[in-house]
Amino acid sequence: MTSAATPDRTAAPPDVPTARQLRARLRRARRRHHHRGLGDLLTDVYLVVLFVAMYGWALVSDLRAYLGSPAGGAADPGERYWIAVAALLAVAGLGWRALRAVGPLLVSAAAQSWAAGAPVDRRGWLLPRFVVLLGAVGGGGALLGVGLAFVARADGGGDLAVAALAGGGWATAALAAAVLAQASRVTARWPRLLGAGLVVGGVLLTVGVVVSHFAGGRLGRPGAWLAGGAVVVGLPLAVVLTVRAVRALPRVDRAALTTGAQFANAAATAAVMLDPTLLAAVVESRRWRGVGRVHSRRFRAGRRWWVLLQAEVRRLGRHPGALAAWAAVILVQYAVAVAVPSVAGSAQVVGAYLAADRLAGGLRSVSRSPGLRRVLGGGDGGNQVAHVVVPAVGAALWWLATLPVGGAQPGWLDAILVSGVVVAVHRAATRRPMDYDTAVADTPFGMIPVGLLSQVLRGLDVVAVLVVAQLVLS
Repeated sequence: MTSAATPDRTAAPPDVPTARQLRARLRRARRRHHHRGLGDLLTDVYLVVLFVAMYGWALVSDLRAYLGSPAGGAADPGERYWIAVAALLAVAGLGWRALRAVGPLLVSAAAQSWAAGAPVDRRGWLLPRFVVLLGAVGGGGALLGVGLAFVARADGGGDLAVAALAGGGWATAALAAAVLAQASRVTARWPRLLGAGLVVGGVLLTVGVVVSHFAGGRLGRPGAWLAGGAVVVGLPLAVVLTVRAVRALPRVDRAALTTGAQFANAAATAAVMLDPTLLAAVVESRRWRGVGRVHSRRFRAGRRWWVLLQAEVRRLGRHPGALAAWAAVILVQYAVAVAVPSVAGSAQVVGAYLAADRLAGGLRSVSRSPGLRRVLGGGDGGNQVAHVVVPAVGAALWWLATLPVGGAQPGWLDAILVSGVVVAVHRAATRRPMDYDTAVADTPFGMIPVGLLSQVLRGLDVVAVLVVAQLVLS
């Protein structure tokens, strides 16, 4: 037995605050620096809810009208529903990757500096934040489930309740799994496999629907069993993962909290400053750090443009995600042709731009780095021409692969559209740093920063002109 004079070595030092005391001190510090009242907060919440309700209801109503119309464009209405399910799987996979990149547990810069490394109970400090996130994500998932059920014409109260349970359960499970991944080791493979599995599942389902369409098969609409199965599997999974995530909160270290905050801050800054390159720089840096070590090989001797072209091809080989995205846009074009054949021509132009833009990483790097251009030498025009070859060839090959499901236009128009897509990619990749000292137009709708919009829409303006030309001349 321990005597009364023996100190208790398991007790926390008396000068270390508890997690509740730490949160109280942080709240008092924030109140001294923030002068916004409760009315301002409620106003912001009202505007966000109004925005989501207006545009969300319009989107849900349009999707419901399209999927239920007999003249929606597809011979079999079941094809449209199954393509929507495939798109939902793919979006869930991409959303999982975004959730993993953000955290999801975040702390402010001040908390990263001194609170994250303090000897405070990590679970007690992060648990309230985790509970708030669970409530927000679960509620959003339930609302999304109700919207999807309404789109599928499930008007009964029971069907809507099942859809809400399915959406809330799977959203909660996703958040808890993301916290588990944040607390796991850096070398853990299951977070990457989970995201890739969702995307591959959506791709395989889309391939099956497209093949069935061109083979003359008919697919039935997904029934209520799909939502019921999602509830049966999702709710127990959400409970198990939530319990495990709460137990794993002490393992969420400072590095994991800092990495997510860096990505979130870059995204917020890019949105406020209307400069997507701020976020793209962080994403690109993470991607190349993930590549790690590569094997060096000599280039074949030749002129400058030939060596630069070899380097660009080798760069593309070390970034297989760009090739995967290029091929995925081909499948998207076929899915659009099956579900909405009336817009297949316009979608082909937009898809060609998106596919070629994924291959323009070298052109963007050269155009945005004066130091890299000085190291390469030569003129800017020669460097850009050498790096525009890969996206130009990619746009041409993509257009040839989608000709069977593209717009019905003559060959000369196809050549013009492909050339215009290459010009649009070049304009977007060679955009200069944002200049905020630009002209502002006074319109009946208020002051519009014309100069900023022209810089943000650089490249997309050419795509818009190409879409109009395709509609008029095809």
